[in-house]
Amino acid sequence: MKETDFFNEKDVEKQATLNCLFCGQRDSYNIRWRQRTKKERLPSSASREDLQKFAKAQSYLIRIDDKVSCKNIRCRKRFEISGLQTVAFLS
Repeated sequence: MKETDFFNEKDVEKQATLNCLFCGQRDSYNIRWRQRTKKERLPSSASREDLQKFAKAQSYLIRIDDKVSCKNIRCRKRFEISGLQTVAFLS
């Protein structure tokens, strides 16, 4: 089984406060994340190895956006999101 068989996926947006690297303006941006929530049960076709992997699996978020555009009308340059993790585990 693939890892994606253990999770339900959906895209979510979360706000983050970021500073533009070019003009220095601080603003809040909507960042897209892919949320992978652990399923309640595995399919009946799962092997022992799959059951062990499933027991260790955790729900988590993966950041989809790597760059955002500055909201300052005079700047509007795209900059990388450097202050946020790319993967965040959910508890």
